[in-house]
Amino acid sequence: MTQTPDGLKTAPLSEHIQQRLAHEEALRQAGIAPYGSRFTRSHLVQEVHDLYRELPQEASGEEVSVAGRLIALREHGKASFGNILDISGDIQIYLKLNLVGEDVYNLLKSVDIGDILGVRGKVFRTRKGELTIAVEELRFLSKSLRPLPEKWHGLRDIEIRYRQRYVDLIANPEIRGTFMIRNRVIRAIRNLLDSKNFLEVETPIMTPLAGGATARPFVTYHNTLETELFLRIATELYLKRCIVGGLEKVYEIGRIFRNEGISTRHNPEFTMLELYEAYSDYEDMMRLTEEIVATAAREAIGSPTCTFQGQALNLDGPYPRLTMADALKKYGNIELFSLKDKQTALKTARGLEIEVSDKDGVAHLMDKIFEAVVEPHLVQPTFITDYPIELSPLAKKREDNPDLTYRFELFIMNQEIANAFSELNDSRDQRNRFEEQMKLRAGGDEEAQVLDEDFIRALEYGMPPTGGMGMGIDRLVMLLTNNPCIRDVILFPLLKPRELE
Repeated sequence: MTQTPDGLKTAPLSEHIQQRLAHEEALRQAGIAPYGSRFTRSHLVQEVHDLYRELPQEASGEEVSVAGRLIALREHGKASFGNILDISGDIQIYLKLNLVGEDVYNLLKSVDIGDILGVRGKVFRTRKGELTIAVEELRFLSKSLRPLPEKWHGLRDIEIRYRQRYVDLIANPEIRGTFMIRNRVIRAIRNLLDSKNFLEVETPIMTPLAGGATARPFVTYHNTLETELFLRIATELYLKRCIVGGLEKVYEIGRIFRNEGISTRHNPEFTMLELYEAYSDYEDMMRLTEEIVATAAREAIGSPTCTFQGQALNLDGPYPRLTMADALKKYGNIELFSLKDKQTALKTARGLEIEVSDKDGVAHLMDKIFEAVVEPHLVQPTFITDYPIELSPLAKKREDNPDLTYRFELFIMNQEIANAFSELNDSRDQRNRFEEQMKLRAGGDEEAQVLDEDFIRALEYGMPPTGGMGMGIDRLVMLLTNNPCIRDVILFPLLKPRELE
C-alpha cells in the first residue's frame, strides 16, 4: 500500500494500469507526447450532428475537428471504428490505414478506452446511417491510466458514484444532464431577478456570529486576528444590512453551511437563494416565488410540469394556501395554540411517536409535529402561511394576531422549498426576540439564534418594510431532475472519509 498526501492509502498498481503505462511509454518511444497541448476544435460533437442531420447515406460533408474521450474502439484489420465523447455527446470515428498512414494507424495498439484524443477529418454517413468522421489526423491529448468501469450502473456501492464523481460524469450521460439542468436553473433565476432590477451582492462566508437561521454552525479560527469565526448558516442578516443602506432590491446565490445530519434531503454544505425587496411584504414574496419556480422549470426543462418519483407536478402558479393552524387541524385534528404549552406539545409529539426530549423548546416541538402530521400531505406546490412567533424570530407579527407572523413556507413533494417573511424591522421588537432566543441557548438549545448587536444597530437606523425569501436551489433541482437524493444534484457532496478504492 502507498499513501497519498491527504493520508489515504491506495492499493498497488493493477495489471490494467501497468498495461496502460506500457502503452504510454510506447507512445513516448515513437516520439508522440501522451499528454498533448492545445487542440483547436471546429465544432462540438452535437454541433456536427445538428449541421449534418440531413446528410444522406454514403454522402460526405466538410472537414471538422473534434476532441473528447474515446469511449469505444472496434478494430477490423486495416480499418477501425471508435466513438469520441465530449460534453455535448458522442460521435463515431473511422480510421483507415491508407487514410491516416501506417505510422499513425499502428499507434492504435497504444490507444486505450478513456484516452482523450483530437481528430480531424471529413464527415460522412455510413451505409447503416450513422454519422461518422473519417479521420485524417489523430492527436493524443491525454492518456487515461485507469480503465473506465464497464458496467457502471451495476455497481452496488452507490457511494462510489459520489466519491468518484469524475468517473460518474464520464460514464453516465444523465448525470451530466443533471448538472446542466442545475446550471440552467441558476441562470434562469439570475436572469429573472436581474430583469426585475435586483442587485446581486456577495456577503461574508466567515462571520463573527452565526445568525439568520436556526441551525448549528461550523466553527473555525483566524490565527492573525486571534478570533473564533463561523461559516455562515444564512445570508439574511447581511442582506438586510444592504436594505438598510439603501440597496432596495438585493439577492445572493451562495453556499450555506450547517453542522447538521446528512440525509436524502440534507447536506451540510448546500446552495441557497436569498432575496430582499424594500417596500414589499410576504404577499409579494409569494407571487415572486411562484414566478421563480415556474420560470426555472420552463428554462431548465422546457415546461412548468414535471414528474418526480412517479408523481406529476404542476409548478405553474398560483399555488394554494393553507395556514399552519388550519393544516394541523385538517391533517391531525391538532389545535396549533395548544402546542404553545410545552407539556401539551411534548405529550402530542410522543403520542405521534416522534423522538423528542424534555429539553426541547416549544418551537422545536411545533416544528417536529408539523413535519410528522402535515408534510406527508403536501405534494403539489402549497404555501403554508402564518407561523407562530416562536418559530419565526425574524418575521413581523400579524397586526390582527400578534401570536402569529407574516411568514410562509413553500412545500412541494413533502419538503420545504422556500421560506419567506414580511421582515421584522422594529429594532426593539427584534432585540426582545433575540433575547428570548438567547434564553433558549442558555437552556441547551444549540440551534437557537444569537443576539447580533450590530444588526440591531443597523435596524435602529431604520429599515423600510421589506419582504424576504430564501429558496433551496438543490431541492428545486432535485424536483426538476427527478432525483430523490440531494447528493445526486451536488457535484461533490460531503461523505465520510474512507480508503481510496
